[in-house]
Amino acid sequence: MRILRTIAEVRASVRDAKAAGKSVGLVPTMGAFHEGHLSLMRAAREQNGLVVVSLFVNPTQFAANEDLSTYPRDEARDAALAESEGVDILFAPEPAEIYPDGFATTIHVAGITEVLDGASRGPHHFDGVATVVTKLFGIVQPDVAYFGQKDAQQVLVVRRVVRDLDLDVRIEACPIVREPDGLAMSSRNVYLDADARAQATALNRALDAADAAHRSGESILPAAQAVLDEAGIDAEYLELRDAETLQPVTAVERDALLLVAARVGAARLIDNHLLRGVAR
Repeated sequence: MRILRTIAEVRASVRDAKAAGKSVGLVPTMGAFHEGHLSLMRAAREQNGLVVVSLFVNPTQFAANEDLSTYPRDEARDAALAESEGVDILFAPEPAEIYPDGFATTIHVAGITEVLDGASRGPHHFDGVATVVTKLFGIVQPDVAYFGQKDAQQVLVVRRVVRDLDLDVRIEACPIVREPDGLAMSSRNVYLDADARAQATALNRALDAADAAHRSGESILPAAQAVLDEAGIDAEYLELRDAETLQPVTAVERDALLLVAARVGAARLIDNHLLRGVAR
């Protein structure tokens, strides 16, 4: 595996791979790898001749009061894990390589970025995500890009960018990877002390309760809220939304997402479940 720092190096390597007839898979990440990231790398490895993993803590998607300065970073550990999964290129640029002096362009996706995490974290968040992902697509020119379904809203934003800008890349959303107790794997889980770690399991238990209520024809949101209340978690949001448009829904006629975000201890955590619609 090669660790590359510059756009020119990555483009040259991708050009050579494509000339040799290889497909290119991209896994965009901010590092602090866990099993969720590794599952994306495995999917990319199975399906492509060249696998590129980007490792870049993107400053433009963090607000001033968020955890940019403390976000977990360990490039040596991440590089070893990526190499163990058969990754070909780890693209680990400095911020100035991605955002040089005079950088003045922002990608904004209207509508679906203004709710849920967009409302909680501010409009800068998904503008930063959309902009850096568009840049990575331009740099790597992947055939397929792999994202985790835990960040369901992010997946929808990226799909909209690809559709609206006619980008020639397929977006593959891979299943959420969970700890044995159900907690969705996240780089921010390292912020949790023992008590907060135990409390955090209520997020997935709340979604499980809502899923069970949906299958039995009972009210969905109250079932989830009851679990959160019992655990003493005050959610930033707990909402049922259409799985494609993120419009609020009250009944699951089409596939819907039940999404939750909450601060637990020192961590802000998100999770979601897909609820299957009755008319499929």
